[in-house]
Amino acid sequence: MENHSYDSIIGSPDAPYVNQLAAQCGLATNYHNITHPSAPEYLAATSGELGGANDCTPSQCPDFNPSIFGQIDAVGSTWKTYAEGMPTNCWPGPLDSGYAPPYDVNHNPAVYYPALQESCLRNDVPMGTITSGNFAHALLTGLPAFSFVAPDLNHDTHNAPVSVGDQYLSQLIPAVTSSHDYRDGNTVIFLVWDEGEGGTATDCATNTTDIGCHVAALVISPSTQPGTQSSVLFNHYSLLKTAEQLLDLPYLGNASDPSVTFMSEAFNLTAQK
Repeated sequence: MENHSYDSIIGSPDAPYVNQLAAQCGLATNYHNITHPSAPEYLAATSGELGGANDCTPSQCPDFNPSIFGQIDAVGSTWKTYAEGMPTNCWPGPLDSGYAPPYDVNHNPAVYYPALQESCLRNDVPMGTITSGNFAHALLTGLPAFSFVAPDLNHDTHNAPVSVGDQYLSQLIPAVTSSHDYRDGNTVIFLVWDEGEGGTATDCATNTTDIGCHVAALVISPSTQPGTQSSVLFNHYSLLKTAEQLLDLPYLGNASDPSVTFMSEAFNLTAQK
């Protein structure tokens, strides 16, 4: 999800579903983005590095760092990005901006990694809707080991109010939790906002005072005790490190820093999908 600080979501009357979910599942109360703007957040969460410094396109700022997508390919496992509003596989959008509402390549990190070119064309796919298309089909037939879901610019609240995103999530999350993969106990969902707003800092990974550095992160899994809250400092590097841990992969970039904390212990994560 996009561009809202923690207090704009948690406790907000515009996000009744997310707050219900936070009470029923797991909530990281001290979770932080890495910097600003969007594109580096998504690269940080999938490579452990910031990549391009701004919201540039894949052709302007190709990222040559290894990524979790490449790690998964290397061990012969499976991944998919489901990008809502993207018209064709692994689409970079217009060369000058990557911005083609309701799709924005800035929110689709796999397209930035040149090493993934062939894999991206297979695995970075249009989402469709919650009830039809590639993602809906995967919920019926089986999810890959790692799924990255990128809602469009309205549903992720980049271009629309919090209430629009909340309504969308009230349909998306139940679609996943009612799937066989989730009910079989081997799936964890991380629901995370990319960055906050309203602050001035750009060095956010451990900044606990700037409002623009503090975002909501929810953990939904069968093994997470309902109502779990953790005040441990987590960030997008923690998210990557935890995903790699659950998938038995090495830790990339800043995720390998011993000071970056796993989310698995706080939320009792044992899932591997």
